[in-house]
Amino acid sequence: MANSILGYIERQSPIHRLTGTSKLALVIAFIVAAAITFDARLLLACAIANIVLWVLARMKLRDMKVVLILIGTFMILNNLLIFAFEPTYGTTLFGSSHLIADGPGRWDLTWEQLFYQTLVTLKYFAVLPAVLVFVGTTPPSEFAASLNSIGLPYRFAYSVALALRFIPDIQREFKTVSLAQQARGLDISRKVGLATRIRNVSRILMPLLLGTFDRIETIAAAMELRGFGRNKTRTWLSARSMRAADWVMILLGIGIVAAAIGAIQFNGGRFWNPFS
Repeated sequence: MANSILGYIERQSPIHRLTGTSKLALVIAFIVAAAITFDARLLLACAIANIVLWVLARMKLRDMKVVLILIGTFMILNNLLIFAFEPTYGTTLFGSSHLIADGPGRWDLTWEQLFYQTLVTLKYFAVLPAVLVFVGTTPPSEFAASLNSIGLPYRFAYSVALALRFIPDIQREFKTVSLAQQARGLDISRKVGLATRIRNVSRILMPLLLGTFDRIETIAAAMELRGFGRNKTRTWLSARSMRAADWVMILLGIGIVAAAIGAIQFNGGRFWNPFS
């Protein structure tokens, strides 16, 4: 659904045609590379690659609007808190201090601190677009098969896929319950105060949660009656065979991790110091 908060978006694109396993391997490679190195050059290259993946997948910003707003808010708060509690971490890390603006007390803005916080921000762009592309271009059933293909227990993989299936359903149910409650005079618009709006939304969420729990119980009972989880392994209807493009993605992922390890060896550590 194109208007889902987080879920599969059915479109025709080169990324949609890839198997879930190859896309997951590439996502894991981005995560590993961003986790083990702070080299700005590599992080920038990964961020550009993420943007290219986003474009190739024909994803639109409005497809993941809510998630992107949450990520952006957290990213801004993270940077503000870093500067509030560790305004001199960059100068300590890189061993130099080049002043940009003289602030109160120890809150001077330096190029070193700005560079460090830019690295932190780059990590978001080096990972999260690829994760959202993977979720948005992989059907839930194939999502589960790809998780199982890398060694995760199929019970866990199926649970994750089932949760992703529920997101569009819960979103539709919330809209239905919200319209029904508003027809009864429950106002959740900006015309009322924040406290009133929160209280009214909570009155919408209660029947929604009860309905969701009832649906989960029904699905769990149906799966138990069919003997789900009895065997150690299982087959997947949506599993697809690897093609040339999939192997290219896997090789690209291996190359990204190798580049991250090489950058650590070349820099003599996780950081590249442009100030030395």
